[in-house]
Amino acid sequence: MSTACKEAQAVTVGLGGRAYEIRIGAGLLAEAADCMLAHLDFLDATPRPRAAIITDRNVARLYLDELESSLNAAGIAHETRILPPGEATKSFAHYHQLSEWLLERRFERGDFIIAFGGGVIGDLAGFAAATLRRGMRFVQIPTTLLAQVDSSVGGKTGINSTHGKNLIGAFHQPSLVIADTSVLDTLPRRELLAGYAEVVKYGLLGDAAFFAWLEDNGARVLAGDGQALARAIRTCCEMKSAIVARDERESGVRALLNLGHTFGHALEAALGYDGTLLHGEAVAIGMVQALRFSAREGLCPAECASRAEAHLSALGLPVDTSAIRDRLPGAEALAAIMAQDKKAKGGKLVFILARGIGEAFIAEDVPARRVEDFLRGELERDG
Repeated sequence: MSTACKEAQAVTVGLGGRAYEIRIGAGLLAEAADCMLAHLDFLDATPRPRAAIITDRNVARLYLDELESSLNAAGIAHETRILPPGEATKSFAHYHQLSEWLLERRFERGDFIIAFGGGVIGDLAGFAAATLRRGMRFVQIPTTLLAQVDSSVGGKTGINSTHGKNLIGAFHQPSLVIADTSVLDTLPRRELLAGYAEVVKYGLLGDAAFFAWLEDNGARVLAGDGQALARAIRTCCEMKSAIVARDERESGVRALLNLGHTFGHALEAALGYDGTLLHGEAVAIGMVQALRFSAREGLCPAECASRAEAHLSALGLPVDTSAIRDRLPGAEALAAIMAQDKKAKGGKLVFILARGIGEAFIAEDVPARRVEDFLRGELERDG
């Protein structure tokens, strides 16, 4: 095993025979193939399986040569598909094109896919892996903070629909996750902040002490401080891994990971996934709205929402809809989008609400009228 991979922090996602490791550390990309050889038993086969690298233009420009050099040195044959960056790539059209490309290149079930990018690439490539030839193995190499702390772990894959975000997909676990913290050095500040929203989510949903640590150390995380960054990523991965091990297919406790997402996804869908709001930015607004709604319903103190809002805002994340108010539909239309949320049951809304910082819970059968009234007040407040 390479030095970087050996020294990397490891988090295990405990799923029995489908358990896998998340390796977290600096400098892992250059030794990615050695890390794969150490953790993927199927690479011992003869002939060695081929790899399909799925990435986007931004990542390819910066890091593709490094990954390909690592695979070449290890004797792993590979081909690469480069896609456009952005949320619009998580579509039927790109899924179809990617699937046809993989079949044209004669990738077999015994080969594997490398999802090399942020959450969009991970979701799309993972969905292709889940469905092509009824299931191929894949490796996640997340290149954004959001993907390293959240979307690359847990096996959720999918694409968007005109009816909502991530409505078409499958649970399909990766065989390995390689999170090289060094690649975050070139991440645009806005993307880094969007990922940080997901870091904050873990404190708000289940770890008040971690949220307090972020209040003191969030600026260090965003400044690229190695120790702070590694601690934040490891903590998020440990929390998510524990939840996924208990509830892989989101039939219960895993829904807590959607704190802020019902509100946030509705905003993204209303804007047509056009990049006006990055996913993490929408989640930041959504988390504050979830806490405000919880306070309005008498479930938690108003200071919880104020505290979350103050922290997110201080670091540069949006916490309300004021900047996009003119492009949003009314409260009734936003509530209708929420009704398409994956967590909805029997046509009734399910929200992740909170009794306090670190005390999120699943609230079933939230009255649509109450949500509409709340959204109406939010839109008027932000207008």
